[in-house]
Amino acid sequence: MSPSPQTYPTQAVILAGGQGSRLRPYTDDKPKPMVEIPGTGTPIIGHQLSWLAREGVTDVVISCGHLASVLEAWLDAAELPLRTRTVVEEEPLGRGGGLRFAAAALPRPDEDWYATNGDVWTRFALREMADFHVERDATATIALARPRLPWGAVRTDGFGHVVDFIESPPVEYEVNAGVYVLSPSFTELLPERGDHERTTFPRLARERRLAGFPLPQGAYWRAIDTAKDLTEAARELAAEAAEAPGAAGTAA
Repeated sequence: MSPSPQTYPTQAVILAGGQGSRLRPYTDDKPKPMVEIPGTGTPIIGHQLSWLAREGVTDVVISCGHLASVLEAWLDAAELPLRTRTVVEEEPLGRGGGLRFAAAALPRPDEDWYATNGDVWTRFALREMADFHVERDATATIALARPRLPWGAVRTDGFGHVVDFIESPPVEYEVNAGVYVLSPSFTELLPERGDHERTTFPRLARERRLAGFPLPQGAYWRAIDTAKDLTEAARELAAEAAEAPGAAGTAA
């Protein structure tokens, strides 16, 4: 008998309850995921929902907190490519507590699910990450990014002579990209309050049940934390559009 075909997650959680204090004044009247990337006319969460839909997700639970009504009003008015449901924390539960709270509203609790932080804007093949998760029999799999330093770096020799300047080099270590594939059993391991990155993930790592999926070469990823991140994302989008086939000024 041939093996059953791989089935992929069709449900996800977006953590959208943070106050986004480092993005003020943009977040004075809206939650962080509702901030627009300049030039796109779409908030961060709009890009996330479109990406999740392209990756086969049909249902998303959005964990809200700060200015939740603004996000809910946008969701009600927008034409979305999937079904959404919001859950609102009456008091801050922390990222792990918020994830657990939202996971309780998933429509298929006995199936794998994706999760992402509400300030992450990325594009890569989630199905490849889901395959990676299954192949390693993991309870949780985290996407790993290798961001670039926001400054130029200097290389010196053993005598203290400067030998090279490197503009925005990639950092030495991979970082948690804020995108996860999670098994059904993961939910009960989350704290009622607190941060899963300081409790649940270290525990799973010690038990060798946590996998790390390196983002594919060339995959776009950016965490929108500051006004500078907004500017950089807009610049990168414009450069990407200019390089696209058929863009004005490019060769046919």
